[in-house]
Amino acid sequence: MLNSAATQRQPWVIGNWKMNGGLSDNETLLSDLLALLESHGGRPIARCAVAVPAPYLFQTMVRLSGHPIGWGAQDVSAEAAGAFTGEVAVSMLQDFEAQFSLVGHSERRSRHGETDALVAAKALALLQQGLTPVVCVGESLQERDQGRALTFVCDQVRQAAQPLHAQGVLADAAFAYEPIWAIGTGRSASPEQAQEVHAAIRRTLAEIDASAAEQIRLLYGGSVKAATAAGLAAQQDVDGALVGGASLNAREFFDIACAMSDC
Repeated sequence: MLNSAATQRQPWVIGNWKMNGGLSDNETLLSDLLALLESHGGRPIARCAVAVPAPYLFQTMVRLSGHPIGWGAQDVSAEAAGAFTGEVAVSMLQDFEAQFSLVGHSERRSRHGETDALVAAKALALLQQGLTPVVCVGESLQERDQGRALTFVCDQVRQAAQPLHAQGVLADAAFAYEPIWAIGTGRSASPEQAQEVHAAIRRTLAEIDASAAEQIRLLYGGSVKAATAAGLAAQQDVDGALVGGASLNAREFFDIACAMSDC
């Protein structure tokens, strides 16, 4: 049985397109997704959003404006403006009415050397301008096999959450647990494994700000499929999903959102 705080956290399902898409393919995907939502007849479904490559933010804004699907970015700069070639500022995301951005995705951490401090700075930059950061955390297979998963993940959470708490904005953030060993591998944490980590994340947040910890959505990411979504959604501290490859298929993404609404 879910407690009252869990019940109040409306499930959130975000599709992370990663470096995929094109004008024509995007149009087809978004049109198919909107058609599925329309045919659903207003029945319960999780809050949906897509995190798209920066060049397609304008197309996404035009296509989704006025519809019940949000949109945001996959990354953002911690800097407001200046000589930062290739970076995208929060103000630029605002020009395209983005509501959120992922920060600290494992692919950014591993391929671009992003530190916990930089992830926290990006999250704070978003919150100061009214956008939601989805702070990604997760352990490698080696860390899990060594029994360090909870320690590693909770330290990542602590490093991101403490600066946000100091500025009084922690409650407006979201966190996504994405075990690195389950990203793009076809493997997924079991619902029980996901709940164990999510519960530990919420305890860590509660040590910093108990009230905020009850409000913050904790999403699970890592080879999420429609077939596994309901089991994940049934867990008390799983408040939605960060969906990778499956979000490129409108039907699969829609079915995940429907399954997540049944929690």
